[in-house]
Amino acid sequence: MLVTRASVPARVIQHLEICKSGAKEFTRRVLGCIPDLYFLKGLSSLSNRQLDEIIAFLRGEAPSLCQFQVREGDSASMPKRKLVFSYAVLVGLPVLILLGVLDAGRNLTVPSAARAMPALRAAASLTPTAAHAVSRLTLQILVVLLVSRAVSWVFKKANQPQVVGEMAAGVALGPSLLGWLAPGISAALFPPASLDYLYAFSQLGLVLFIFLVGLSLNSSELREHSHAAILTSHVSIAVPFCLGGAMALVLYPKLSNSGVSFNGFALFMGAAMSITAFPVLARILAERNLLRTRMGCLTIACAAVDDVTGWCVLAYIVVAIRSSQSSAPVWAQAAGVIVYVLIMLLGVRPILPRFEKSFRSRGRLTDTAVAALLMAIMASALCTEWLGIHQLFGAFLLGAVMPKDSAFVDHIKQLFESVTVVLLLPLFFAYTGLRTSIGTLAGPGMWTYTLMVLGGAVAGKAGGCLAAGRLAGMSWRDASALGILMNTRGLMELVILNIGLDIGVISPPVFSMMVTMALVTTLMTTPLLDKVYRPPQLQAELAAGRVA
Repeated sequence: MLVTRASVPARVIQHLEICKSGAKEFTRRVLGCIPDLYFLKGLSSLSNRQLDEIIAFLRGEAPSLCQFQVREGDSASMPKRKLVFSYAVLVGLPVLILLGVLDAGRNLTVPSAARAMPALRAAASLTPTAAHAVSRLTLQILVVLLVSRAVSWVFKKANQPQVVGEMAAGVALGPSLLGWLAPGISAALFPPASLDYLYAFSQLGLVLFIFLVGLSLNSSELREHSHAAILTSHVSIAVPFCLGGAMALVLYPKLSNSGVSFNGFALFMGAAMSITAFPVLARILAERNLLRTRMGCLTIACAAVDDVTGWCVLAYIVVAIRSSQSSAPVWAQAAGVIVYVLIMLLGVRPILPRFEKSFRSRGRLTDTAVAALLMAIMASALCTEWLGIHQLFGAFLLGAVMPKDSAFVDHIKQLFESVTVVLLLPLFFAYTGLRTSIGTLAGPGMWTYTLMVLGGAVAGKAGGCLAAGRLAGMSWRDASALGILMNTRGLMELVILNIGLDIGVISPPVFSMMVTMALVTTLMTTPLLDKVYRPPQLQAELAAGRVA
């Protein structure tokens, strides 16, 4: 502790004079009993010259102590003999006791297997397997993140969104590339028995991500562009939905799973063809400074309406398909979903502003508030899973009914996006890639079906939006940009396809076709948009205010 003039009472100087006069024994006995002088225990070993310097400093006769400091417990003031003795007692004695314990226990024996508790034996037998599974999962996460970052960097250099690189990395880690080039490495790194753990982590990431998608939906933007957005969005759903249903006439007898009805297959194909990647679309617009233009706002509103409508349609399809495989009647599941929605709107929604109030009062959400929000997300997801629809619907609806203050929404995104986008979503892309096998599309017939799916998706989505945009009064350039952007499938398409494969409504070959379609339609968005809105020309027009 540093001795300063302000921290020492006046009577300390008197005791320093006593110490200087040679009353060392008096100082040793008295200083430790006086609280004001407790920090001066080490002064009894100082020389008279050093004491003179301290006294002059405390009286104000000297400006400083000439770099001389007195610190409580300084090892220099402790005699070496005392230091050695203290070390021997405080360190050596525990070591000797430990050695004695080890020696005493050398002859002890473990309980026999017959007397051991069955639960303990079972737990002991599981431990090596669990440790091996954790090690393998850690290695898988390491490889997925490494490949995902590397491929995303390459795609970013090619002016593509990061999500395109992550989708491509996931496919590359699956049987389509790694399993084809190095089947031994692929089997050792991703054995089928280990994919359950990867699936669990990827689903957790999806729940959080879909919650953020619902959180990003802003009803004020929908109201501002309601008429054009609803028209364009519903056209962009109806046209590809119709084309997807028509393609089911060709694909169902050739590639459908047994036990799946034509209606379920056709409805799912239509829903999967009509989805739009709302998050990817928003990032592309933000990167090009188009987010606040009329075309950008209309596109965001259309994508929002598209997402809400698409998820509602998909929820109906999932309930219809699962009810046919369940003993519970359809009306019971439908009634449960309606009750759940009413509880969310009338019971949960009025409570949620408390999170915003907590954020405004402190400038951030406390750890308790974040934990409560996470519990609400998981509870909502579990409710929809128990009701027979997917858990992602619950996460999406909770995000949709959250308060929409921009600062509050940005704060929640900052809390969740890093771990979700950087860590968990690449695991979902890898899991999707492991389920995708381009090898199942061998032969001209399969690739003909794939091209048919791709052509129908582009014509239905981009063409339908272009026509609706022109009817809404947009210029050819803006309407073309709207169609190109709405044709982006991205992550949302992969989510829908994984749901379809999980519930058995589509077969692995159809899954691979649709994943290929999602990757190509997302990959073509940026180059086509740059043809319509050339970057140098666009920046000049934005600076001149010629882009509304």
